[in-house]
Amino acid sequence: MSVKDSSAARDDHEGLHPTHALDDTVHQRVRLGILTVAREADRVEFGFLKKQLAVTDGNLSRHLKVLEDSGLITLEKGYAGKRPRTWIALTREGTQALDAELRALRALVHRLEAPGPVIGPPDI
Repeated sequence: MSVKDSSAARDDHEGLHPTHALDDTVHQRVRLGILTVAREADRVEFGFLKKQLAVTDGNLSRHLKVLEDSGLITLEKGYAGKRPRTWIALTREGTQALDAELRALRALVHRLEAPGPVIGPPDI
């Protein structure tokens, strides 16, 4: 999604419940973990992510594939000594998607913490 597209999408969603702005690709627990850990460094190693997120190799690989196919991360394969390694880095689109997700989550928390009437079904 381009910056122009995300601005248009944001305008289209004004006035809607904050959960409407959550991105299913980003919001999934493991994928959100991958993006946030990767955001903390220039790149992160597969084994480190696996330990941090407490997932199996296969599970992590599947989530990385979804994020890579969505253009949110890049994978770089290489060696550290004689051991093969995979490093993960956020793309610019990945950074923008994570930022949008965090804005949506903040809006949701703000809505719940703000004093005022709770919106619910009309009294009968």
